[in-house]
Amino acid sequence: MTLFFLTVVFLALPACQATSIGASRRGGAFSRRISKHAREENPKYVMKTSQGDITLELYADKMPYTVSNFIGLANEGFYNGLRFHRVIPNFMLQFGDPHTKDNLGPEGTGGPRGGTTFVNIATKKVETRLPDGSINDEFLPDVKLSNEKYTIAMANTGRPNSGGSQFFINTKHNAYLDYFNKQTSSNHPVFGKVVAGMDVVDTIEKLGSATGALSTPVTVYSVLTSGASTVPAAESQAKVDTNTNSILPAQPPHVSTGRTVI
Repeated sequence: MTLFFLTVVFLALPACQATSIGASRRGGAFSRRISKHAREENPKYVMKTSQGDITLELYADKMPYTVSNFIGLANEGFYNGLRFHRVIPNFMLQFGDPHTKDNLGPEGTGGPRGGTTFVNIATKKVETRLPDGSINDEFLPDVKLSNEKYTIAMANTGRPNSGGSQFFINTKHNAYLDYFNKQTSSNHPVFGKVVAGMDVVDTIEKLGSATGALSTPVTVYSVLTSGASTVPAAESQAKVDTNTNSILPAQPPHVSTGRTVI
């Protein structure tokens, strides 16, 4: 069983605990700089949750491949009815595991079905997910988006090219999670940010714990294009693979194991 996680790395820094979160996929040939393809405005999607709405701006102008994967899943209804399965205060909120709804495997281990497809909004080409449902890491040398507070980034298993459907919302600036920050081995590419509903993010964060367990379940009823009023009718062709995006329980802060799965 492959788990998608946010790894916590405890470094010998002055009264400081560093936390890292895994790796996502792709860049290379499929993810060239697309300034000529950039839209006047990046797409926005609204997560309608049991605690209120969260609006996300997706960085289609800078991270088209990763954003296209998200849009494909959202438009198919993949995310509808899922729950936040791991929330750690002063760290992040993790979401996107289909097992929080279908109970087909341990929470934190689910993702898209292997071999499913989505359209790259920059190139208009059809992209195919890997056999395990993951996508390639989009690590671009000229795009360096840091894991700042309220940004969203891909979760993964800690291995290259292992991100799928799970992502997280940073609730503090977690710079050591950046793929271009060599402080730790974590590689979590940012592909968007919360532009409305920060208060909802803050509320959900307060429901979390050091282990990631929530005191009250938080369900995401739908993830829709901003302005949409109905849930997409299409059933997701992407669900569900039990070999993706999971996050293991966090270790106590004093444990120095080099790389601890959270």
